[in-house]
Amino acid sequence: MAETRQNVAETRPQETAPARATDLVTEHGRTTIADDVVAKIAAIAAREVPGVHELVSQGVGGTLSGLTQRVAGGGGDNIGTQGVSVEVGQREAAVDLRMIVDYGVSIPQVADAVRRNIRNRVNSMTGLTVREVNIDVTDLYFAQQQQQTDTRVQ
Repeated sequence: MAETRQNVAETRPQETAPARATDLVTEHGRTTIADDVVAKIAAIAAREVPGVHELVSQGVGGTLSGLTQRVAGGGGDNIGTQGVSVEVGQREAAVDLRMIVDYGVSIPQVADAVRRNIRNRVNSMTGLTVREVNIDVTDLYFAQQQQQTDTRVQ
């Protein structure tokens, strides 16, 4: 935590306190980090963890609607944050996410790795301290099912 304070102090004059931790003020100007940026960082950090198959917005139905949007060419930016919501305060953030994990992995170990990676990435990129990461594992992904589906389609 002391390291975080040092990093933030180096990015702005010490006598100037920002209105929000996501507002970084220096003698050259102010940088504001949007909540959606924090959500995207969390989503990417979660996907970096082995065993995380996909982030979904609403269980299995979220997967189907996400697939439909991608096939139809819709969806836009929300694909980047699909399955992730954040609450950002002055110095802290809380993250909620829904995901599908690969069959055979240790779900508690994957969840711990996701929490650790999200905390590290968000803190290093924004200076925010992530107080909690709530994870809902909504489904399992079976690689064999995908191979069978691919074979039937051909």
